[in-house]
Amino acid sequence: MKDTALKHIHEQLGAKILPFAGFNMPILYQGVNVEHETVRNGVGVFDVSHMGEFLLSGPGALPLIQKVTSNDASTLTIGRAQYSCLPNNDGGIVDDLIVYRMAEEEYLLVVNASNIDKDWAWISAHNDTGAVMQNLSDDYALLAIQGPKAVEAMQSLTSVDLASIAYYHFVVGHFAGFDDVIISATGYTGSGGFEIYCKNNQVEAIWNRVFEAGKDFGIQPIGLAARDTLRLEMGFCLYGNDIDDTTSPMEAGLGWITKFAKDFVNSEALKAQKENGVSRKLVAFEMLERAVPRQDYEIVDAAGHVIGKVTSGTMSPSMNKGIGLGYVTTAHSALESNIYIRIRKNDVPAQVVKLPFYKK
Repeated sequence: MKDTALKHIHEQLGAKILPFAGFNMPILYQGVNVEHETVRNGVGVFDVSHMGEFLLSGPGALPLIQKVTSNDASTLTIGRAQYSCLPNNDGGIVDDLIVYRMAEEEYLLVVNASNIDKDWAWISAHNDTGAVMQNLSDDYALLAIQGPKAVEAMQSLTSVDLASIAYYHFVVGHFAGFDDVIISATGYTGSGGFEIYCKNNQVEAIWNRVFEAGKDFGIQPIGLAARDTLRLEMGFCLYGNDIDDTTSPMEAGLGWITKFAKDFVNSEALKAQKENGVSRKLVAFEMLERAVPRQDYEIVDAAGHVIGKVTSGTMSPSMNKGIGLGYVTTAHSALESNIYIRIRKNDVPAQVVKLPFYKK
């Protein structure tokens, strides 16, 4: 297991630390519901330094990214970021990622921690364009400062006008005493805020200054358990749960990041799926009775026939009801379809709903 540069601080703060994606990560501090509400209503900080960062540069960088990702990175201007995925040759997804355009011929790819080695090998194997590739994952730290008070709480740490950074845009600038910090208006909570990319040898000082600046705003450290409930309330996919090597972007509702104006890995097969339809779809559902759906629970129809399975589920802290994502046969995927979640031999009613679950 690897440690982030802040592990000793999480231990001092009394965090519950467990293995996650090859790292010892803070899962809980005060409790999921308290931490969840802190991010929804105030400001909280996640250490997500386990994420991977690849720098691709040179004239071959964009052609390589265009080949291995589903979205159209040619539309990116410097200072913009894009959500995308890496399709495999079998209709599934190697990983989902964010592509940042750093300079004219320089891109930063941010990938999931559990897939760093797999993604590096995959992209490298397709690099016949001469792109210069650097794996910066072991050198960089990442803090997600999330919540509606994040802008106000962090403005004293930088001359950059944080309120002016649009969603999925970023600035490289001075932050918390350091130059060349990436301040990105991204995050996986749906409550606004920033992600801060810095060097490992800078992150402890930045963490301390962030908490000093946020003291009057009730800033708190937040664990990965609340990150999961926050992202699920927004309906954001989690790799390994809702998408993986066997799920296609079309099945997962990620057609919006799958652009056929270019050729990319397995694009012909995915285009055929778009034109012909798929046999199953990822849907969002709410429980109609008080119950908590969990990953791998069976989803059944009114007659008790298995029509799919739950990929993510929880008791929503914001809504106080059971919510989840799961794949079902296309015939049962329409909004307001009645489905049932098999919980300990009981088929508990649920309904397919529109995302996000949580409306501000």
